[in-house]
Parts: sequence; structure tokens; C-alpha cells
Amino acid sequence: MNITASMVKELRETSGAGMMDCKAALTACDGDMDKAMNYLREKGIAKSAKKESRIAAEGLANIFVDGNKAVILEVNSETDFVSKNEEFINMIDNIGNALLKSDAKSIEDANEVKTENGTVGEYIIAMIAKIGEKLSLRRFEIVNKNDDEVFGAYLHMGGKIASLVVLKGANADVAKDVAMQSAAMRPQYLVIDEVPEDVVENERKVQKELAINEGIKEEVADKVVEGRIKKFYKEICLVEQPFIKDSNLSVAKYVANNGGEVIKMIRYEVGEGMEKRNDNFAEEVMNQIKGN
Repeated sequence: MNITASMVKELRETSGAGMMDCKAALTACDGDMDKAMNYLREKGIAKSAKKESRIAAEGLANIFVDGNKAVILEVNSETDFVSKNEEFINMIDNIGNALLKSDAKSIEDANEVKTENGTVGEYIIAMIAKIGEKLSLRRFEIVNKNDDEVFGAYLHMGGKIASLVVLKGANADVAKDVAMQSAAMRPQYLVIDEVPEDVVENERKVQKELAINEGIKEEVADKVVEGRIKKFYKEICLVEQPFIKDSNLSVAKYVANNGGEVIKMIRYEVGEGMEKRNDNFAEEVMNQIKGN
């Protein structure tokens, strides 16, 4: 079958793949557009498999809310450049809205959730082929609230940090203030009771050694350490932190003054805890242009 330029153009516009790849796919599939699309997607799977060892620690986080249900998610890319790509941003929107309608509890569940572009897993694979970088849904959480509760959602730096909180009582403005606090001040836990005992004991050990090295007598050091542990809690626990808009109040006190209580916090910072790329991206692009 004769493969025309208009056929190649149509497949290229639909798939986002290169012109020569589209021509090869149409030739291999005797001009059948649907089969050619599958051919390219299968080729994309092969390409994406080669990228599995690559580091994808950039990307974006986002939050989607519908009534009493919300979802927070992080989708990673290899480079910050791609995280600003409109198609990448649209992909996150589509995945987020699909997850919001689901009851997925794991990444495996999420990858089977249907979107307008196939399942989440299929959609990501297709976008890997189109964009040319390793992409992955790293994590998400679906949160349900009661009618007497309110969501607070805040994105910082265009989605490099996302914070979702749930308050019982209070109002949306107070909840947003708390979400902003969470984004800005990097709390690791909501309340003191959530802090693992081994984390506290390690900090206590460090602070005691520090106090003794500062010349504080050992019989006094324990009292000094307990004071420093209280300060430690104010750094790592959201409700114990000084409120950013009024440092005379703790977050808990600010919320209580507005008739509420913080009952949940989820904070995603893109790439936290992941190894970062340290290669030269400009050099990589040149290598790709040269066909290396």
C-alpha cells in the first residue's frame, strides 16, 4: 500500500512520534492507522524499558478536590525542563482527575485506573515514547473528609511542593493558611505522638552529647536536653510550630482560636529522598541529536 504524506502527518499529529517512525509504522501495518498507533505504542514500551535504570527525580506534585474527596499525587520526570512541558502538566491533570474518581489504594491499583488515554499505566508509557524521558507516578493518596471538615490545599513553586491538610471545624481560609504553613516550614509529622520513639531517642542522644561538649555538667544536661527536645518538636511537628503569620501562636492555637483542629496533613516535595541526576543535560541532548 502506498503510504501518503497526509497519512504520515495524521499519525504524527495523533501520536506525537517522529515522521520516520510514523512512516515505518504505517508501512509495517499496511496503512492501518489503529494498528500503526499500537505499533508505535509497542515501540514506546521498548523505549521506556531502556529508561527504567534512569533517574527520574524531577517532576510535579498536584492536588485535586471534588466535594468531600481529594487526591494528592507526585509524577516524576528526569529533567525539570520536561516538568514545564504543557503535555506533561496535562497528563498530571488527567491522571489526578481519574484517580479522584477511583478507590485506588496502591500504585498497582492506580496504573489500572482508566483515563481518556487508556489506563494510567498505558498513558504514562505512551507519554514516555512521546516525550523521550522516563516518567513515573511515584506516589498518591486519596483522602475523604466528613461534612464538618474542610480541606486546605496549597501548591508552592508551581507544584514542586504540594500540601494537603484536613481541619475539623474552622473554615477554608484557615485551612489554606495551615496548608501554606506545611509547605513553607517542612514539618515531618502532624503531632508529637506521630514521632517514632527511635527518632526522639536519637535526637536526645545527640543533644546530650552536644550539651556535655558545651561544658554543661552531666547532672544538669538531662534537663537541658529535655528543653531542646521540646524545641525539636516545634520544628518537626506541624501543630507545634510557631504560626508563620503570628509567631506568638502555635499552629494548633491559631486553628483552635478559629474553632478548629488539624486532623491530617500530607506534604509532598518533589524528589525528596531520591537520588538526583548529576549529568550534563545539554550534553545529553547533543548526544541524542547526533544519534548517540
